[in-house]
Amino acid sequence: MTMGHPTDYDGRMRFATTTRLLLSAAMLATTLSAHAQPNSKLRMHKMDIVQPLTVYFVDVEGGQATLFITPEGQSMLVDTGWPDHDGRDADRIVAAAKAVGLDHLDFVLLTHYHTDHVGGLPQLVARIPVVEFIDHGPLREPNDVLTAKGYAAYQLLLQQSHSKHILATPGMKLPLYGVTATVVSADGNLITAPLPSAGQSNAAACKVSKQRPADQTENARSVGFVLQYGKMRLIDLGDLTWDKEMQLMCPTNKLGKVDVYVVSHHGWDHSGSPAFVDGIAPRVAIMDNGENKGGTPSTWDIIEKSPRLKDLWQLHYSAEGGDDHNVAEPYIANVKGKDMGYSIKLQAYPDGKLTVLNARTGKIKVYPAP
Repeated sequence: MTMGHPTDYDGRMRFATTTRLLLSAAMLATTLSAHAQPNSKLRMHKMDIVQPLTVYFVDVEGGQATLFITPEGQSMLVDTGWPDHDGRDADRIVAAAKAVGLDHLDFVLLTHYHTDHVGGLPQLVARIPVVEFIDHGPLREPNDVLTAKGYAAYQLLLQQSHSKHILATPGMKLPLYGVTATVVSADGNLITAPLPSAGQSNAAACKVSKQRPADQTENARSVGFVLQYGKMRLIDLGDLTWDKEMQLMCPTNKLGKVDVYVVSHHGWDHSGSPAFVDGIAPRVAIMDNGENKGGTPSTWDIIEKSPRLKDLWQLHYSAEGGDDHNVAEPYIANVKGKDMGYSIKLQAYPDGKLTVLNARTGKIKVYPAP
């Protein structure tokens, strides 16, 4: 044996040790993959760093496409925007996903089957894989041609793909790590018992909210949820209608107060009753309207007068609102007459701290923990 050169035994031992280390790393990677969705690289962070919940409000011109990324790196897209337009909405969603390193979407939640919410789905799945879909069940508005077309395309996609499917029901918890997301409405059904921290009387606000007839469209079937991350609470009810809101809020507030309100129904007056908005008393509201869709002045007024509101943000200047019923330009992602597809980005922390970024201006506003 020559000094300074390994023996065959030494070499074999190093090889065996290296092999064991590689096998252990592979087993660890497999275990992580089994217990987390494949976007595991987004979960590899230092345990002592508090990760935010990140939400991208993608501009789909008055439809909805809201991308949630949990502190654990899971992704959930709520709705897919419009069909056609040369894949405009799908391209904007995928751009937002890839900007944060996503190579697939863990979940796509379809609040309901109107074309501005489900229409972009075929174009989306042609661009990025989806692991699992969440919906309210069968179509309830079969006589509307566009709605039936979007639903049929979705059903065909489910048949042809290997994606999993979850039927949302009130009270169930969505399978998201690091946050608690509770379904409060689905297929026209609502939670019957108040959520934790809710249950207060809402009688005063209910007195100033008129009762409306039951809505017969898919809007009333919307899947809605309350998401909690530590002390921070966010609500997204899709296009849930005024009559359903009243059932959730009168005479008892079953939802409680929230920090973030994803403005229902693009800010149209089909939703957003005083009983509901005053009851949830958001600190920040974000409206996914288009220039020519949403932002009804009466709804805008209700939100602006909400007792705890710090700011309302809009994806677009609202032509319906006019100069008197739009927020100041720094709080609008796409200003009057200029559709550039700018988004709004929200980050929320477990102590209740919020930050909001307007992609058009690049400026961030911080809302300290209450």
